[in-house]
Amino acid sequence: MLTSIVGINWGDEGKGRMVDLLSESQDIVVRYQGGNNAGHTVINDRGKFVLNLLPSAILREDKINVMGNGMVVDIEHLCKEIAKLREGGIRITPDNLKISDKAVVCCPYNVAQDCLEEDRLADRKFGSTRRGIAPIYADKYMKKAIRMGDILHPEYLKARLEGIVEWKNLTIKGAYGAKEYKVEDLLAWFDMYGTPLKEYICDTGYFLNKALDEGKRVMLEAQLGALRDIDFGIYPYTTSSSTITAYGPVGAGIPNRKVDNAIGVMKAYSTCVGEGPFTVEMFGEEAQKLRIAGGEFGAATGRPRRVGGFDVVASGYGCMVQAADEIALTKLDILDGMESIPVCVAYDINGDRTEEFPSGEALNIAKPIYTYLDGWRCSTANCRTYEDLPENARKYIEFIEQAVGCNIKYISVGAERDAIIVK
Repeated sequence: MLTSIVGINWGDEGKGRMVDLLSESQDIVVRYQGGNNAGHTVINDRGKFVLNLLPSAILREDKINVMGNGMVVDIEHLCKEIAKLREGGIRITPDNLKISDKAVVCCPYNVAQDCLEEDRLADRKFGSTRRGIAPIYADKYMKKAIRMGDILHPEYLKARLEGIVEWKNLTIKGAYGAKEYKVEDLLAWFDMYGTPLKEYICDTGYFLNKALDEGKRVMLEAQLGALRDIDFGIYPYTTSSSTITAYGPVGAGIPNRKVDNAIGVMKAYSTCVGEGPFTVEMFGEEAQKLRIAGGEFGAATGRPRRVGGFDVVASGYGCMVQAADEIALTKLDILDGMESIPVCVAYDINGDRTEEFPSGEALNIAKPIYTYLDGWRCSTANCRTYEDLPENARKYIEFIEQAVGCNIKYISVGAERDAIIVK
């Protein structure tokens, strides 16, 4: 059984919270793309944990976690993330964490190049997290990346680095005028942060195929959301990888498998981190009130998230491209105090109404068309069944469900593990 947990919108929908919850019934959880440019926040009985690279099920000691070949791994960040979790009492061993030998390594020069280019762009920047993600994915497709498996072969790693560093310095020093990188320094970096990871590196494709053949339950965990996908998102303000369900088996190392159940995650309102078109964006006091109520600050960067009402156009599109079979709706409780709740049901583009999500300049100039639903003005935090919810909260959920064309099965009314309703 192969299940995916994917984002319907711009990311930060609460996927980590849902993976942590639903992984209880799984055997293996796999992160299949992205790097440490986004974070999953999980709150459980041990405390609050922010995960950037590790799959969210790492907090459950009886689960096996896999970092797939579709990921880009900053090994320095990973070592520090593992160390921090261990300080919090989390057990991490080669028995419960496996890293694909085909995942690529995000090196210090990738991070430098990312920062240098964002600084060069100034007010034209794309809103990068400055963690090297676009440069390392570019290197991967130019066949100039180091893979995790190379760490197991020091002489081969050195030979690869010698050629790559010479090429990379043409940009770092030649184009940006920054300090060039030296092979010996990078070899020392690999020795410090790569050596502790050697025992975790393996061919995860064979491991996962064997597990599925044995009837094990495998969950694929995505980073970010459909609207940040390199092909189907708000290009060029996207991430540099494919965030959609269809890529999940590829990025996990099992391209021969099909996803049996895709669970899309979306918030009861809209949020967005970074640059790019965000049609439903609120501003001023109204936005700040919602931002603070929802704790809307980036898990990886701490940046304040842009906020707005629920966007039916964007969410319906996200459900379509993610092939969502069912939806997990998070943070319903954040709307508890609102008297009237805005819902964007269509876009106005140069006077024409559309319910289809546009791209390019059409999206840049789109204006929201709202309807307003009555709020419920009472707490949902202690609700544990659908019938416990106030009538207007149920009406809100059913309106969204009908509008996006997908069944809402899970409803989150708090950050804790048990603050969930299964509808």
